[in-house]
Amino acid sequence: MNKLINSIRLASEVKSLFLRQVAASMDIGRAIISGFERGEREPVKGQVEGFACFCNLYGNQPVTLWLSNKLASYVLYEENGEEALKIAEEKVKCLKTKQYGK
Repeated sequence: MNKLINSIRLASEVKSLFLRQVAASMDIGRAIISGFERGEREPVKGQVEGFACFCNLYGNQPVTLWLSNKLASYVLYEENGEEALKIAEEKVKCLKTKQYGK
């Protein structure tokens, strides 16, 4: 998440915007964005997409980073978390094949 938060900070600095102005332009409370910056809160997908748009970040990378952080934090303290991720990856491939024929 740090990479996305750093992008928001950089975009704010380049545009000479204060945190309250960033929050207002994205229709998010200033305290919420501050929580993201301090690592006390996690944005939801729609907020990540909004940040990406605000920062002119295009493509899937911002959402991919967000999702990878969610997955990593979910399995971090599980004894066999890495193995579970590998199995989940195979399941996703299998389900996509069944659903989309790919």
